[in-house]
Amino acid sequence: MGVVTDLAGRVLAVRLDSTGDVLLMGPAIRALAAAPTVSTVDVLAGPAGSAAARLLPGVRDVLVWTAPWVVSDPPPTTSPDVAAVVARVRAGRFDAAVVFTSFHQSPLPTALVLRLAGVPWIAAASADYPGSLLDLRHRPPSDGPAGDVPETERALDLARAAGADLPPGDDGRLALRPCLPDIRHLVPARPYVVVHPGAAVPSRAWPPGRCREAVPALAAAGWSVVVTGGPGERELTAAVAGSDGVDLGGATDLAGLAGVLAGARAVVVGNTGPAHLAAAVGTPVVSLFAPVVPAARWRPYGVPHVLLGDQDAPCRDTRARLCPVPGHPCLAGVTPTDVVAAVATLARGGGAVSPPCGGNP
Repeated sequence: MGVVTDLAGRVLAVRLDSTGDVLLMGPAIRALAAAPTVSTVDVLAGPAGSAAARLLPGVRDVLVWTAPWVVSDPPPTTSPDVAAVVARVRAGRFDAAVVFTSFHQSPLPTALVLRLAGVPWIAAASADYPGSLLDLRHRPPSDGPAGDVPETERALDLARAAGADLPPGDDGRLALRPCLPDIRHLVPARPYVVVHPGAAVPSRAWPPGRCREAVPALAAAGWSVVVTGGPGERELTAAVAGSDGVDLGGATDLAGLAGVLAGARAVVVGNTGPAHLAAAVGTPVVSLFAPVVPAARWRPYGVPHVLLGDQDAPCRDTRARLCPVPGHPCLAGVTPTDVVAAVATLARGGGAVSPPCGGNP
C-alpha cells in the first residue's frame, strides 16, 4: 500500500448505526464513488444498517461490525472483537476511509480502529481534537443541537471537504440500486397507502391505538391500506391491520419493503428507517415525528411530506429512546383525521408498482 495524502484508491465509508442513518448517507456515497481518484467504495456498517448499505448505488461491498460505542444495547468491548474487525479492515487494503457520524457522535473511536488496521488516510467531522487519528478533521459550521442542516447534506459536506462531489445530473436525493424485487403479489391492485406502525426507537412510534384507528379511517376515505413491519413486529402489524388492512408484517426483507413502499401513494410512518426508505424510492411521507431529535436534521429528505406531531413538546431534543413525558403527548395528539387529511394532500399522483427488471407491467 503506497503513501496516500488525499482521498484516492480503495475507499472505506463508515456508518455504524441504523438503517435510516445509512440511507441518509447515500448521496455522499455516490459522491465518493464518482471521484476520479477513487477506484472502489466499500461500507463498514453496523448490523442494523448493513442491508441498507447493500441497496446503495456506488457500494461495492459491505463489512459488518457491531461498534460498542454506537448501538443501544452494546456488547462488551473486548480485545478479540476489536482485533477481528481490525483484521477484516486490514484485509481490504483500503487507501482511505471517511467516517460519517451525526453531530452528537464522535468519530474518534472508529478512527482509532481504522488506524490500527493500517488505513493511511482518514477523514471525519470532529468537534474533539483528533491528534494523529484524522488526516482531515472537518468541522461543519452547523454542528450543535440547534443546527438545521439535514443529515444528508451534512454527510455531503464532509465528502466535499474530502475532495468528492456529486456527478453532473445527480440531484442529491436519496436513491437505491435499481431492480427491486417483484412484490405485486403482496399488494392490492388498486391504489394503496402504507401504514408502518413500528419504530426502532420506541419514543418515535405513533401509539398503536392510534395506528389501529387510522387503518379503517383511511379505508373509509377510499384507500386500500397495507400495514408493514419486521419479523419481530407481526403481532403489532396484525393488530393494526385488523379486518381493514393487508398485513405484511415480516413478509419482506428490506429490499422487498422498498418495493412495497415504491408502489404506495403515501407512507404513514414515524421517524424510523422505513421513512427514509420511502424517501429513497420517491414516495411521499406522512411523518409522525417525535421531536426527541431535530426534525430539521432527520425529517424525510427530498420528497413531499407532511410533518405531524408537536415539535415543541417537553421531550424536544432529549434524544430519549423511551418517552420521558407521560401519555406521549407529542404524537398521541395526532388523530387519524389528521393522517387522512395529510394523505389526501400528498397522494395526488404516482404510486405505480414497478415491475421487476426484465418483467412486463
